[in-house]
Order: sequence, then structure tokens, then C-alpha cells
Amino acid sequence: MITAWSGDTSRLRATVDFVKAQDTAALLPLLLPGLDGPELRTLVERCDFSHAALLVFPGDEAALDAMLRDCGLTADAPPRPSVVVRERLAVRHKRGAAELDVGLLRPAVRCLDGARRTVEVFTLTVPPGSDLGAIATHERERQHEAHVAFEVDAPDPLVLRGLCATFAQYGATPDGGGYNPHENGTVFYFATAAEAKAGYRRVELYVPGDHRDVLTAHLDEHRGRQPADTLLRLLTGAWTTQALAAFAQLEVADAMDRERGVGVAELAQDVGAFAPNLATLLRYLTMLGVVSEDRDGFRLTDLGGLLRADTEGSMRPLALMYGGPFYESFAGLGHTVRTGQVAFEQRFGENHFDHFARDPALAELFDRSMAAGSRMFDPLPAHPVLTSAAEGATVVDIAGGNGELLGRILSAHPRLRGILLERPHTVETARRLLGAAGHSARCGFRAGDFADVPAGGDVYVLSRVLHDWDDDRCREILRHCARAMPDTADLLVVERVLPADGSASLATAWDLHMMCNVGGRERRADHYARLFADAGLTLVGRAPLPLDGSVLHVRRTGPDTGSWS
Repeated sequence: MITAWSGDTSRLRATVDFVKAQDTAALLPLLLPGLDGPELRTLVERCDFSHAALLVFPGDEAALDAMLRDCGLTADAPPRPSVVVRERLAVRHKRGAAELDVGLLRPAVRCLDGARRTVEVFTLTVPPGSDLGAIATHERERQHEAHVAFEVDAPDPLVLRGLCATFAQYGATPDGGGYNPHENGTVFYFATAAEAKAGYRRVELYVPGDHRDVLTAHLDEHRGRQPADTLLRLLTGAWTTQALAAFAQLEVADAMDRERGVGVAELAQDVGAFAPNLATLLRYLTMLGVVSEDRDGFRLTDLGGLLRADTEGSMRPLALMYGGPFYESFAGLGHTVRTGQVAFEQRFGENHFDHFARDPALAELFDRSMAAGSRMFDPLPAHPVLTSAAEGATVVDIAGGNGELLGRILSAHPRLRGILLERPHTVETARRLLGAAGHSARCGFRAGDFADVPAGGDVYVLSRVLHDWDDDRCREILRHCARAMPDTADLLVVERVLPADGSASLATAWDLHMMCNVGGRERRADHYARLFADAGLTLVGRAPLPLDGSVLHVRRTGPDTGSWS
């Protein structure tokens, strides 16, 4: 499996780099958009940026020491108990707090501005095979405990209440907290507004001493926030989808600059828009962090840069697809829930595969939108099945789209060969793109359906395919794979897997999307295991991927296959 501990090391290294680069005056406005002038100066005088934090899951003490060394960190003392994080984990995962031995380290970091800050490292040891592995997987994916922290100088109740009020004024909402008697300190957690630009969604105010009197009011507000505000924000989600889609359709991002502001009049002329209405759209997108505004006009942010057509990893096709055909079909979600019929088919009169195949421009947009989610694939070429494959081994990508994933695998492993199976019109696109990437000599192409899976491959890949279909069709697809696979072959299935504990996940959102638009579904790991078994296959491993993805390692069922739970 892909080594999770190495991912912890990468996350820790990124946290160290963040702490080195930031200071209080620069960081606060990123977390609290709009904070400026006297209020910013007051906060800077009252609190100092002290650390950034994350939760890691070493297999043992030696693994933790190695992780710290790799990131240039030195622990001056053994981990101390972390009461607050332990309690949060216990509640979130419905476990007894006594089962969770959460430690806390604060190794020092020398920063670029000369200050001495720390990285707060929460540790939960998860030995191989431990039943805590599910907690580790969930927390790595969701990053619930990652936050930035400010230490309050000269705290008193009036100051603390004022700081909390200022945070709330600029969009931060209470998100828990607690008192740690082991170090006599009180923490106040906040969730930042959606438009915050620091890359962290949680902020901690750390106050030396026992301030549970002020903390009680903070926690009461966290529990008693008015649900009407939350519901109203949820109801406007469609506006955000269409704002991003319009921004992409008009190609505004391509007319903007990341280094300097551009005036609305100039932008409107470049993209053929009505300037006053474009200004309204841009102000809304400023609130979302897609663009920023200065005295010279509007500037593209890194987030908005993903909507440029020419940027690497552009997500513009996704914006056009989600704001176009899929948006239209979602208006029929109620019909799907009521009748069991697919909303896309009701809206367009045919299933989405046939509809896209009849429209070359739409088919190309769909293939590009699938490739736009390619960040999910980043770790996949490092999967042990691929890294250990023999010289000249063949990777068969079944329904591989325009070859984005297969191209990544062939680039990472020059010794491997590839075969891509796809619909005729998509095969030609993949042939062109993989040829341009220099893979023509090592890649074959086959136009066909799932019944045409090439036999004799060494590694088979099914990426985001099974969620398109109901269980019967999935069994049929998997049986085609099993018939083609030699006894020694491996199958890698890439999907978003529904969490077993009902926790928040992109997979849950995609489950709704698949039901509404293609009649498919996302599934839990044990559901996939049953489908594999029905086709004569066995799930032997699972590893996390970005964007809430997973890679399921599958082999033909045999005496040496083993089992997975």
C-alpha cells in the first residue's frame, strides 16, 4: 500500500515551511478578510502568531522520531497529553477517550522574520494492523485538527471577550475549545469564513491560565448558533456554482493577471461583458477568494487561476460541466428521488453517455472534465503494484478516457507498456495526447466496450468507472476483467469510497450526483468487496488518494489471495 507515514511527513514539512514564512500582521488579514486599520493593529498588539498544528499517526516512537528528523525538527521533551484533541477525536469517532493516547509536541522553528515559533504536533500512535487505522485515514483526509494559533498577551476577561467579538465580526465562528490542566492553558477554536485565504479553516486563540468562565460563553455560542443563517448559506450554493460557471464561460480568468489588478472596464471589453454586471460578479467571487480587489482593479488568485484554460491542472472544464448539463439535470433531483428514474434522462431524453457521444464538443468537454480531477491520481504511480512490476509489464487502462492516468503511469515508469481501452471517438483523442507526451512507442489502443478487455495484462486499472453503474452492470464489468486477467495479474480500482461511519466526505456528495445524472452510485468498501467476490475477485488492500479518493487493490480469488476487512 502507499505509505501513509510518508504522507504525514510531507504534511509536517509543509506546516514547517508555512510557520517559517508567516508573521502576525500578514497572517491575520488572510484568516479574517476585511480586517484592517485600527482593529488589525489592536489584534497584533494583543496576540502573536505562535504556531501551526497538525495531527500525525506514527506507527511507533521510532517512526515519530524519524518524521521529526526528516522535517528538521527536534523535540526537547517527550509528548505531553493533549486533552482537547483527545476529547474531540473521541466525540468525532465515537470512541472512549481512554482508548486514545494523544500526545503533544511543540518543536521550535526559526522563522524568516527572526522570530522563534513552534509547530504543534499532535500524535496518535497507530501500529500496523491497529483498529485505530480508520481514525487515521479519516483524519488525514479531513484535516480536522490542522489549525493556526495565536497566543494572547496579558489576558484578562475583557480582552478575551473583545478578541472573540472581533473574530466574529470578520466571519470567524466558534468551533469548540477546552482547558488543558497539564499545561494550565485555555484554547478557543474558531472556524474561519469561506473566503479566508490562508489555507487553514481553523484558528486557535491560546491563553495561558484557566479562563473557563469566558470559555463557557464561547462554547455556548458554538452550540447555539442560529440554524437559519446556516440554512440560508446552504440555499445559495446554486448561485456559487453558476457564478463560477459564468466566470469560466466568459474566460475572465484568462483575461486577468495574478501580479497586478485589472480594471473592470478593461476586463469587460476583453471578454465582451456588460461592465456593471461583471463588477457585481467579481465582487461575489472576491468573497469566495477566486479573485481579489485592490485600487488598480481585480487580480486573479491562485484559486481562480485553476479556472484559466491554459493552466496546468485547469478545472475550467469541471466548472463548465457542473454549471451546464449536470446543473440542468439536478433540477430534476426530486423526480429521481420520487420515481427512481435518472434526472439526466428525463431532462435530455437519453442517458448521458449517449447524449455526450452524439455531440463531439460536449464529449470533449466531458473527457476534459474527467481529466481535470487528475490530482486524485498523483500518488497512484507510486503504488507498490506498479513500482514492483517487471520490465516490460503491461498496464491495461479500462475506459481510460483521454489517457491522463495512463500517461502519468507511463511517465513514472519508462520500463512499462500500456494499453488503453475506450470508445472509438475517445480513443483517437487519447492516441493524440499520449503521442504528444512521447508514449506512442509503448502504448497500444483498443476501441471497444467492457467486453473487449484485453487478455494477458499484468496490471489492470478501472478508474472512476464502477460508480457509473448499478450492481448488476458492475458485476458484469468485473467478470470481463476477471476473465481477461492472468492468475498473477493485479487490478487497481480508483473510486471515492463512502465512509463507514457516515462522516463528511466528497464521496457522499458524488453519490447524489451519480444517482441524479447517470443512475450510478458510490459504495462503501465492504460493498465493493462483495461485488469483487461475485466476480471471482478478492479485495486485498486499500489506500487513500487525494480528493477523498481511494485505490482498491484487487486480485483473482485463489488460495494465496488472503482477505481484506
